[in-house]
Amino acid sequence: MTTTHRLAWLKSGLLWRTFFLMAFLISVSMVAWVASFRIVERGPRAQQLAAQIVSIITVTRAALTHSAPDLRRELLFDLASNEGIRIYPLEADDQVAPPPDTAVMPEVEADVRASLGEKTKFSSKVNDIGGFWVSFTIDGDEYWLMLDRDRVDRSSGVQWLQWATAAMMLSLLGAMFISALINQPLARIAAATRAIARGEQPERLPETGPTEIGEANRSFNQMADDLQRIESDRAIILAGISHDLRTPISRMLLEVEMANLSDEARTGMQSDLAQMDGIIGQFLDYAKPTDTSSFTQINLSDFLLDVAQNATRHSDLKIHTEIVPYIIVSGNETELRRVFNNLIENARRYGKKEDGDLDNNIVEVDIKATPDKHDKVIIEVADHGMGIPEDEIPRLLRPFTRLDSARGQANGSGLGLAIVNRIIKRHNGKVHLSNRDGGGLVIQITLPLVRTSVRLAKKTSQPKQ
Repeated sequence: MTTTHRLAWLKSGLLWRTFFLMAFLISVSMVAWVASFRIVERGPRAQQLAAQIVSIITVTRAALTHSAPDLRRELLFDLASNEGIRIYPLEADDQVAPPPDTAVMPEVEADVRASLGEKTKFSSKVNDIGGFWVSFTIDGDEYWLMLDRDRVDRSSGVQWLQWATAAMMLSLLGAMFISALINQPLARIAAATRAIARGEQPERLPETGPTEIGEANRSFNQMADDLQRIESDRAIILAGISHDLRTPISRMLLEVEMANLSDEARTGMQSDLAQMDGIIGQFLDYAKPTDTSSFTQINLSDFLLDVAQNATRHSDLKIHTEIVPYIIVSGNETELRRVFNNLIENARRYGKKEDGDLDNNIVEVDIKATPDKHDKVIIEVADHGMGIPEDEIPRLLRPFTRLDSARGQANGSGLGLAIVNRIIKRHNGKVHLSNRDGGGLVIQITLPLVRTSVRLAKKTSQPKQ
């Protein structure tokens, strides 16, 4: 999967959109809070740090001033070892580095100088010895007081980062939980909608919870029940119509057979009655629901070869197959057989060549089946006829659409391709129509793939006639 596809996937779902929006708001809020906190606490911290430095210098100066001269060395040693305070004489040739460049240093310097005098110096390194250095005087002599940097520096930036990261992770987990909670009812409705689109009866949605979600689910459940009732009533009505129409048609066929008619008249009437019976059958096929619980794994390769073999019983039909072996799909074999029989019959009716060849009455049909890289199988059924106008292609999958003027004069109900499209949709597939290079119509069907042979795309090609 490419990076573009990954990004498209992240952008497509409401769950991820909600999560990333909340994560963005949380991140901005946290950054703003940290920045505001550091700015607000800068003044009090500078005052606290300056007071600490002044206090250390004042106490150290008093201790050195009032201690006996012979005890000052021990006092300096104790200050260095126990308190981390070191005292050095300030020499004119000391190599002094600038003070630490931190946000609080200007205020610290100003407060310390206000207490110790304007001549107080600050440094981050003296004679290549790092630390926090502050100058002070004892009886007119200048000294350096050196403190460890960690005594005057604020808490480590790494520590701040750790706390901020922990807070951010907890906030993001909360954002994901809230996003999932918000998205869950919508995901249920989307799944139920897809089930209805496949002709299935979805599970009832919970009608409890927030008022808006409960009302939406209640309305959806009512709509699903109404659709199921309409579907059931339609099936009953069509079954009744089929019985009421086919019974007199059968009687008329019998009467035509026994009537004293010429062969031409009898053949014409029998053809008309057979066409009426076929149209009734197409109506029933279009309205018939598909039971997805009856789906089984089908070896589509063998299935298509069998369909092609049966179709070549027509003397005016020649079928060429190019099918990758061992393609497995999930579906209703009876429904899929109806699909491909319809497509072959459609090609047989409308796919005759108009180029004046001696074999003009022979219809050639190409059937191909190949898996792609996206766990789909692509089946193509193509004829070598005249094709259809490009602007008429979108209409062909609609019910009761007939383009006899473009594809010949055969009669029909206009439901053949609509039945194909309806059944393929119930199998989570798609139907695409296009004109073939060199003439003819190509009907491409895409179905979800269960598995295919691990062998290379070794195709079998065998003309049947």
